[in-house]
Amino acid sequence: MQPSVGIIMGSESDLDVMKGAAEMLQQFGVAYEMTVVSAHRTPDRMSNYGKEAAERGIKVIIAGAGGAAHLPGMIAANTTIPVIGVPIKSSNSIDGWDSVLSILQMPTGVPVAAVALNGAKNAGILAVQILATCDGSLSEKLIQYKKDLENQVMDMAKRVH
Repeated sequence: MQPSVGIIMGSESDLDVMKGAAEMLQQFGVAYEMTVVSAHRTPDRMSNYGKEAAERGIKVIIAGAGGAAHLPGMIAANTTIPVIGVPIKSSNSIDGWDSVLSILQMPTGVPVAAVALNGAKNAGILAVQILATCDGSLSEKLIQYKKDLENQVMDMAKRVH
């Protein structure tokens, strides 16, 4: 199956967080590719990834990065595909705030959607929601997912008196 979502991260150390996006995409049956693309250490690879993604059938890119977190914005600068940024609290991070602000504070004309710190699962769900705007079967899966979430909360409510 042709991947429609690209999951990229700045370092292999980000994999524990970024696996959450892959898990959500798998749950919805969405094909993805996952790799390491460093904005600072492999700028040509990063630029080429962004420029060539659409040609390869990628429709959404999920980019996770810690510290200065330039990867989501730099990928967005090199593509017209929607980019979802996942700020990661890394070993060199200032409690994750540097990553959050780096991804949130994009200049006009280069938007990046941002999820919560270490929020790769939500990035996966958001990618599915974007794809579902043109895919009825994915839309139905999302409707069921939301119903399942509601049922989980109702079950909790029964257990808590």
